[in-house]
Amino acid sequence: MKHCLFACALAACCASAGAADCPPYVKHTPGGDYTSAEDRSGLTVVEKFHFSRAVETLTQGMTGSLGADISYTLEHFPNHHRALASMAKLGLRLKSAQPPGARYTVSCYFERAIAFAPHDVTARMVYGSYLLSTGQDAMALEQLDAASRLAPEQATIQYNLGLMYVKKKEYDKASAHAQKAYALGFPLPGLKNKLKAAGKWKEPPPAVIEAKEAPKTEEPAVAPVEPSGE
Repeated sequence: MKHCLFACALAACCASAGAADCPPYVKHTPGGDYTSAEDRSGLTVVEKFHFSRAVETLTQGMTGSLGADISYTLEHFPNHHRALASMAKLGLRLKSAQPPGARYTVSCYFERAIAFAPHDVTARMVYGSYLLSTGQDAMALEQLDAASRLAPEQATIQYNLGLMYVKKKEYDKASAHAQKAYALGFPLPGLKNKLKAAGKWKEPPPAVIEAKEAPKTEEPAVAPVEPSGE
């Protein structure tokens, strides 16, 4: 119940933020597309002073608050995957749509990232996880569906879609995404356990050994954020 009240309050707070509070990212140096080798040439200096391991794990800020350091990183590289994940986790930890020190709301950072780099599957996947964890199911499904269309063979996306459909009690769809996620090698048993608890899990048939292995898409180094309170 507490989780539900928090999720509703957070969603309402995010929705109330207008475009004026979330301006689009304007590329500058150093900065740009986190997935671009050319743009990443300036990444080292930003991470050296603002995104250490301690900042990423929400242990301690480098120049001030955690929100300020993560915000600085995202103001230079809006689709910095690990910084987006850290900002999302910080917001969830503090139960705040806009953590102290952050210039914008958590959702705004994701919106800026996706507007600047709509091709970035991982940014959409992390945003979907954040939306799912805050109870914004319809928006989460929109982002995860978009990510799935861009990268249908990415196990983490299939896993998160499975979690989404479990929440909606659409177990046939949840099971289909679960089977695909695990066939692609996803390691966490949470989705499988949820389907078992609902009496909807079916063990997959023995895998057919192919003559040649299909090429695997690279998985993002960002774990899904499973919804709490279930």
